[in-house]
Amino acid sequence: MPGTLGTLFVVATPIGNLEDVTLRALRVLREVAVVAAEDTRRTSRLLQHYSISTPTISLHEHNEHSRTKALLDRLARGESVAVVSDAGTPVISDPGAQLVAAAHAAGIRVEPVPGPSAVLAAVSGSGFGGDGFVFLGFPPPRAHTRRLWLSSVKQLDDRALVLYEAPHRIRDTLEDIREILGDRVIAVGRELTKTHEELVVGPISGYLEQLQEPRGEYTVVISCPAPVDGPAVEVPKGELVAEFGQLTEQGDLSRRAIVKQLAVKYGVSPREVYATIEDAKSSGV
Repeated sequence: MPGTLGTLFVVATPIGNLEDVTLRALRVLREVAVVAAEDTRRTSRLLQHYSISTPTISLHEHNEHSRTKALLDRLARGESVAVVSDAGTPVISDPGAQLVAAAHAAGIRVEPVPGPSAVLAAVSGSGFGGDGFVFLGFPPPRAHTRRLWLSSVKQLDDRALVLYEAPHRIRDTLEDIREILGDRVIAVGRELTKTHEELVVGPISGYLEQLQEPRGEYTVVISCPAPVDGPAVEVPKGELVAEFGQLTEQGDLSRRAIVKQLAVKYGVSPREVYATIEDAKSSGV
């Protein structure tokens, strides 16, 4: 139909193992007019592996601004475009954000095609991200700025923290994390889904002792701090449940924010607050 706009597909591609791609992603990559790729050589290997002949065009951090207008023009003419990164899900610490935002602003349909993600692979394999996690991207490369940055995330101690790091900075970053956040238990994923994949779980100090010549890209999951030893805190359950109900009725805060506020007030973990509330529900209080 004349005047019909194309669709911008944000397509997740394998982070290593080429079998980790969805059937939908392969169909989209075959059907679009062009694939905008962070690295056309790497994407071409994926396309060739699945006998896909769709042309590619580069879209990386150095040319995204200039390429966006040309891609929007193609979308406006009714052509569909797929944007992919080197590996995993585009926009997540990868190029694509400018193009996606511009497409939304132009009224063009943006359709995510979910799939592989180093973040989710590491969190699911770590065993300690089930209560929620915060993705922090890459830490600042300069030591002083990185240390300030780590100090600022200490307030997120009620959830696991996930970050990426380059091989030449992984040791310095882990040493800074140990000094500022403590000798936490971490999960370090290296070359996830590839031939030499590693996923090591243990304290930072232990990992640093066995770290030799760093190679490959790293995904680090930092666990919440261990509870401080001390006398058990007697939580006034009736008061806590009543206050939770009052704050919920007011509607000013989300359930998560209320739980966090009560945890600080009563000196317990958010998990204990949740458990107290659920116990009260099951007992009909």
